[in-house]
Amino acid sequence: MDLVEVLPRLHMFRFRIGQAYLWRDGTELTLIDAGDIDAAAAIEDAIRTLGLDPAGIRRIVITHGHRDHYGAAQELADRHGAEIIAHALDAPVVRGERPAPEPDLLDWELPLWEHGLTVPEAPPTRVDREVTGGEVLPFGDGARVVHAPGHTAGSIAIHLPRHGVLFTGDTVASVERVMLGVFNVDRAGAAATFRRLAALAPRTVCVGHGDPLTENAAAAMEAAAAMEAAANAA
Repeated sequence: MDLVEVLPRLHMFRFRIGQAYLWRDGTELTLIDAGDIDAAAAIEDAIRTLGLDPAGIRRIVITHGHRDHYGAAQELADRHGAEIIAHALDAPVVRGERPAPEPDLLDWELPLWEHGLTVPEAPPTRVDREVTGGEVLPFGDGARVVHAPGHTAGSIAIHLPRHGVLFTGDTVASVERVMLGVFNVDRAGAAATFRRLAALAPRTVCVGHGDPLTENAAAAMEAAAAMEAAANAA
């Protein structure tokens, strides 16, 4: 696992497949996603290398119910007393009450999907708080939950307006270029969500896969959203 500083209060954990983020409010820590089932120890070790105590993890926000995003959530939450937060529409998937819906794959996504399936299945994971969008969570000086359907029905983004930071989950990817994320259950819905997120004009964008956007992030998002809209109209 690689540890990447995005901002002084924000770090990214990059795994073999996927990534998660750590936001720091003093000694109080928030995880945005939690990697796969084997990620807990690596996350804890990385937190310690920052001079922080993993016992400071207060909450784990799951952006959506895919195995590479919540696999280690309950292990970390049980160990450190953290609250697990997810959207009400994806919470049954996270809890193991129903399977993740199959995505509507484009032909070029098929080999990527097969590679993604090498991530171990996530265990059934409790959800302590279900959100629907519009809530303000107590970190980052007011973290706003944005319902972001399309990748999954219950995908969410997290916006820290006072810091200009946006966590997009898998709606947005940044692999060679800024683009709509892959493996969407509703591609048109995901593209509409992309445009709504771009309209927030964030200064820093933390995507589900690929490098965070830290320079000209709003312009890059707007350009990618316009390109996606043009492709859908063609």
